[in-house]
Amino acid sequence: MREEFVRTAMIFGETAMTRLAASRVAVFGVGGVGGHVVEALARSGVGALDLIDNDRVAPSNINRQIVAVHSTIGMLKVDAAELRVRDIAPDCKVRTYPTFFMPETADEFDFTQYDYVVDAIDTVTGKIEIIMRAKAAGVPVISSMGAGNKVDPTAFEVADIYKTSVCPLARVMRREMKKRGVKLLKVVYSKEEALTPIAGLCEDSGSRRSTPGSNAFVPSVAGLIIAGEVIKELTGFTR
Repeated sequence: MREEFVRTAMIFGETAMTRLAASRVAVFGVGGVGGHVVEALARSGVGALDLIDNDRVAPSNINRQIVAVHSTIGMLKVDAAELRVRDIAPDCKVRTYPTFFMPETADEFDFTQYDYVVDAIDTVTGKIEIIMRAKAAGVPVISSMGAGNKVDPTAFEVADIYKTSVCPLARVMRREMKKRGVKLLKVVYSKEEALTPIAGLCEDSGSRRSTPGSNAFVPSVAGLIIAGEVIKELTGFTR
């Protein structure tokens, strides 16, 4: 075992570390939430990561996205994430896809090759497609609900989608999952009521979508919670 993972092995055991090293996880979206998922999976010894995101690092990402620093501005986020992973875990096999995941691009991905799927994207249509593809392939999936306009990182919970409340995105996803006959979906969500962004500070005033405010400590916590769930499930960990 590599020395980097000895402290993790002290908690989960050597057999679990072998399982992690043999696992491939797909992370759809490597922004505020997904970037921290990738970071924690790499630092936990996951052997292969597929990173899917078509966005580039912008200055406005620096306040919350772990891949965003001044030296990465303009880079594809998946490329910036790959550089971090290779510096953390040189043996990790990384595949990058600068792809905007939607039903139209879904056929580019074979979900049966994954041991776990993380949905950390914002687009409802894309989220639904990720979940349905993972379910069809029999692969466990965890989905991130809304993290924007929130300030309480302690309010996040892991729950089945049908046990969620308050979160507007979770409300939409409950309805869409019920329509499609999905019986169970693990999500990370917050019951905190979202704040209204301060007028005049929107980073893209010409956009039809309302740009959410965010910070360094809310999306990161959601991402780390998701990574923890993935690690525990892949290793079969129970306290």
